[in-house]
Amino acid sequence: MPRLLIAEAFIQCARSAETLDQLYASLLQCCSDMKLKYFALLHHVDFLTVRSEVVRLHNYPSSWQGWFDENRLGISDPILRASHLASIGFAWSAVPGMIKLTASDHSVLSQARIVGIGDGFTVPAHVPGEINGSCSFAVAAGEEFPEQLHSTAQLIGGFAFEAARRISHSHDLWVDGRATLTDRQVDCVLWAARGKTDWEISVILGISHETVIQHLKLARERYGVQKRAMLAVRALFDGLISFSDILKP
Repeated sequence: MPRLLIAEAFIQCARSAETLDQLYASLLQCCSDMKLKYFALLHHVDFLTVRSEVVRLHNYPSSWQGWFDENRLGISDPILRASHLASIGFAWSAVPGMIKLTASDHSVLSQARIVGIGDGFTVPAHVPGEINGSCSFAVAAGEEFPEQLHSTAQLIGGFAFEAARRISHSHDLWVDGRATLTDRQVDCVLWAARGKTDWEISVILGISHETVIQHLKLARERYGVQKRAMLAVRALFDGLISFSDILKP
């Protein structure tokens, strides 16, 4: 089947899927059509401790899942870490140029090959205010992932993760937990993240020193944090501010 038709057929199935089992079956069919061995669609979390509502669909060997969880690779796996630095899909062969691989990383990649997982391609999924995720496809150990399938995997991976979010309502779990800050509170958080003192922020924004203190105090209370650094982290995570905002001259 032509690659574009494979993607189009999956997109239709993903949009109409009502259960994760249906999405799983569609991903299995895609792998068969593309002559790929494995897929893995998941949130990047420690699966031994996280709530059950996060997404994880895969057909990797069961021995890999057990080892993956025991070693808490949901937050440290090198492929998943590399995906945090990408906005589009990437071949696993590119990972050494994306992050510095440690001895533990090499051990993880070696273990994957031992259980039969070969070369692959990962599509990152970054939604402000939600846990990072990804959708990966892989061939059997000893094989190379076909470069001509990169664009097809990109399309399928993106629509697959969005379908999983919709079906599992995982987006509601995180969006509903966001703090609500006023525009002026966000301004104060942004300038605090840029390293400005309360007095400097008051001069920049043209408000009193006491008002800045109050804005940041209320922002910390709404997030339930005590430190300015953690306030900035939470605002970044929720997408209220961005790294480009902070680093902008």
